[in-house]
Amino acid sequence: MPTDISPGTRLRAWERAAEWPLAGAAVVFLGTYAWEVLTNAQGGAKETAEFVIGAVWALFGLDYLVRLVLAPSRGRWFLRHLPDLAIIVLPILRPLRLLRLVTLVSIMQRSAGTALRGRITLYTAGSAALLILTSALAALDAERHEPGSSIQSFGQALWWALTTITTVGYGDTFPLSTQGRFIAALLMIGGVALAGVVTATLASWIVSLVEEENAEQEAAAQAQVAALQAQVAALQAQVSELSERIDRLLAVHASDR
Repeated sequence: MPTDISPGTRLRAWERAAEWPLAGAAVVFLGTYAWEVLTNAQGGAKETAEFVIGAVWALFGLDYLVRLVLAPSRGRWFLRHLPDLAIIVLPILRPLRLLRLVTLVSIMQRSAGTALRGRITLYTAGSAALLILTSALAALDAERHEPGSSIQSFGQALWWALTTITTVGYGDTFPLSTQGRFIAALLMIGGVALAGVVTATLASWIVSLVEEENAEQEAAAQAQVAALQAQVAALQAQVSELSERIDRLLAVHASDR
C-alpha cells in the first residue's frame, strides 16, 4: 500500500487539528485585548497583556507558515491568502487578527443543520457581532488618547461601530487618527459585504419558497396528468372490449343468415 501522503491531505489534516486550538487562542486573544483596552492597562499589567497577545500572535504566524509549507501549490496559496499575511505582518492591522474568532462561528455552523441558508445566517450574524466588537475595541484603543477625538469610551466606540457597519454614519462620533480611520474604512467595507450577504440570503430564501411552490404545483399537475392517463387507458380498454363484442355479434349474425 502506498505510504505517501499528498500535500493537500496534510494541509487539510493540519487545518482540522489546529482548528480548535486556534479558536481557543483567539478567545484568549480577544479576552486579553478587550481587558487591556477597557481597563486602559498600564505598567506591569499592560506588559503582561502584551506578552499574551504577542504569544497568540506568534501562534497565528506559525499556523500561517505551516499552511504555506503544506500547501500543494505554494505560489497560488500565497496569492489567495495575502490578507492573512497582511494581517500578520502589518502592525496597523493587528487588532483585526481578532477576526480569527470566525473559526468559532464555522464550528457552530455544524449545529445549524445541513441547510445552506441556516449556515449562512449563523455565519453572517456571528461575523457581524465579531466585526462590531473588535472594531469598537480597536477604535477605542486608537482614539482614546487622540486630542479632540469623540471616541473616549467603549460605549461611544460601540455606537460608532454600529452606525458605521450599517453605513448610517450619524457623524456624532468619528475617528481622527490614521489608524482609526483605517479601521473605519475596513469596517465600512465589511458592512457593505455583510449587507450583500444578507441580501443574497434573503433572495435565496424567496427563490427557495417560489421553487417549493412551483415544485408542489408541478407535482399536483403531474398527479392530475397521471390520473387522466389512467382514465384514458381505462376508456381505451373499455372501447376495445366493446369493439370486440360488436365484432363477435356481427360475426354471429352473419353466420345465422
